[in-house]
Parts: sequence; structure tokens; C-alpha cells
Amino acid sequence: MGAPLIAAAVAVAAGAVLQSATGFGFALVAAPLLFPALGPQEAIGTLLVLACVGSLLILAAERRRPRPLGRDATAIIAASLPGAVGGIVVLKSLSPATLQYAVTVSVAVALLVRWKLTGAPTHRSQWWSAPAAGVAAGALTTSTNASGPPLLLHLTGRGTEPARVRDTINVCYLGLSAVSAAALWLTHTSGALPDPAVLAALIPLVVLGNLAGRPLFTRLARGGAYEPVLTATLALAVLTGLATTIL
Repeated sequence: MGAPLIAAAVAVAAGAVLQSATGFGFALVAAPLLFPALGPQEAIGTLLVLACVGSLLILAAERRRPRPLGRDATAIIAASLPGAVGGIVVLKSLSPATLQYAVTVSVAVALLVRWKLTGAPTHRSQWWSAPAAGVAAGALTTSTNASGPPLLLHLTGRGTEPARVRDTINVCYLGLSAVSAAALWLTHTSGALPDPAVLAALIPLVVLGNLAGRPLFTRLARGGAYEPVLTATLALAVLTGLATTIL
């Protein structure tokens, strides 16, 4: 395992901790290092599998009954297909550096919107909010795998409690991954097929990261620090993205 892949493995473990602790952020941490280590297309396929492993651990391995917002998740996943196809066009057209710029810009926009919404959440959302989040998330899943920010904006903008935000995002991740895999197959994007040896090395790191992140989520949710940590995560992702593209 070369140095780039070792660095990517560390990022995968850190991303898994973040996904378990907040419900999102896996690709924001892992993608910037997996893209140069594996190449854009293989990195997308690898990220899809690893994110699904993390989501399944959150939803099915915590000895509790998940409580996702089913109607929102259904609308988001249904609206993601056109976005997923558009994201594949972007994936095939742009260089890894340009894709990283795109991730940084999208997260920066999400951060600005979150600041605007801070202190004024509503339990009612506009009818177009979930479909718009689905289209954006679909495009980001197949181009960069960083689909968390639009999902986060939709859910926290309506004042959803932390546990339901975490569950709903990860149900959406599973649905988006299935839609994205179908879109990659339909567009003959064979380069996105993950390397089994790479998956065998990285999946245990996702499991360990998930276990480490669980108690962190409990502390964040109970201590009222969940929302500030989400905002801080987005801000850190912007700074990391800028540093990655500059260096």
C-alpha cells in the first residue's frame, strides 16, 4: 500500500468517525485523498460502497429502532436520478482538481445558507425543498460523493431533531447509492468498479470509525452541541478543500 493510499485510509477512518458522530461528512473527509489515490471514477465507486457500510452500521447495528423521516427520504431519493446522471457527465468531464473545487464551492454555499438559517428553523418546509435536495444530492453523489450538505440543509432547516437528521440522511445515503450505482451502470462507467483488495483494506476502518463515533453522537445530541458541530464541520471542510486545491 503506497503513501497516497495510506493517507486515504486514515481519511476514511476519520470520515467514518464523523459520519457516525453527526450522520454525514464521510465523503467530505475521505474524498479529497481517495480521488488522487485511486482516480476519480474508481474513487466514486469505492466511496459509494464505504458510505453504505457506514450507513448500514448506523441504521442496523446500534440496537435501536431507526426513526427516519420516510416521506422526506422518499422524495429525495426519487428526485435524485436526473441529478445522478448529470453528476456522471461532470465526473467524466472534469479533472480531480476541478472536482475538488466543485466540492469546496458546494460546501461553502451550504455553510452560508446554514448561517442564514441559524436561529430560525421551521417545522414546515416548502414543497420543493426535498426534491431540490434530491437533485443536488444525486448530482453530488456521482460526481464527488459529497451529498451530505443539501440533505443537511433540508433537514436542519425545518428543525428536525438530531437523531432523526442522522437516521434520515443515512437512509438517503443508501437510496442515493442504489440510484447512483444504477446510473453508473446505465452510462457504462466501468471505471467506477471498486477494487476488492482496496475495499477489504478500508471496510474494517469504516467499522472501527463507526464504533468510535457512536458515543460522540450521544454526547453531542444530549449536550445541545449537535448543530454547532454541523456548522463547524462544514467550515472545516471548506478550509480543507481550499488547502487541498492550493497544495
